[in-house]
Amino acid sequence: MRRHKGMRRRRWQELRERRAQGIFLLPSLLTTGNLFCGFFALVLAADQRYTEAALAIFVAMIMDMLDGRVARLIKATSQFGVEFDSLADIVSFCVAPAFLIYSFALAEMPRPAWFGCALFVICGGLRLARFNVQTGSVDRRFFVGLPTPAGAGVLASTVVLLHNAELSRWTLTAIAVATYVVALLMVSTFRYWSFKQLDVGARPLQTVLVVVLGLMIIFTNPELFPFLLFVGYAVSGPVRRLVVGRTVAPAETPVTPKDH
Repeated sequence: MRRHKGMRRRRWQELRERRAQGIFLLPSLLTTGNLFCGFFALVLAADQRYTEAALAIFVAMIMDMLDGRVARLIKATSQFGVEFDSLADIVSFCVAPAFLIYSFALAEMPRPAWFGCALFVICGGLRLARFNVQTGSVDRRFFVGLPTPAGAGVLASTVVLLHNAELSRWTLTAIAVATYVVALLMVSTFRYWSFKQLDVGARPLQTVLVVVLGLMIIFTNPELFPFLLFVGYAVSGPVRRLVVGRTVAPAETPVTPKDH
């Protein structure tokens, strides 16, 4: 009897360990999905399927939002996850959107125009490195500099908005200038709301109104909504600086890494 009980306990322990390993693997799978979407966006952009490439970048954003939340929920955060997530983000939110906007609009422009795409990749890499260094030492309510997914969203949503339009010389020049501006915003010191401590349940009426307004805009013009969303967020940092001023938030106690 004792032997049978001991064997049963061992089996239960083995099943629990396998289940735990499967759970801990989930955040890494989401990050892998993020990385795959970034590569897939590159392939689609090379085939001149620009709208689909932009959608692949949007799916990568969803994967990026989920992997960190899932990792913290199941308490599977690790330094490996932080590094893996940053490497995936470089492909999905730096290289892929830069190549997309280059192929879509700036390939035939003079060298100073498409050099903004290279600057976007460089600034995105610097932004990710700075984020990893500052994790646990800054106010969690804000991001310092425009997050790379938001910067990628500006470029991707621009492609979705203009994919059926005839691009004039002035439009191409505006896209080139915007690429420079977004790149510099990523390495700026402007503070952007992180929404990590947003309590939706505290203001249900306002939340419902925002959701309804967003749905109305989506159904009215689904191509315009993501552009307004990402551009509005990108502009919110400089606007907040003008309104609030340059304030330095006190450092917080160390927190867990962003991802698994």
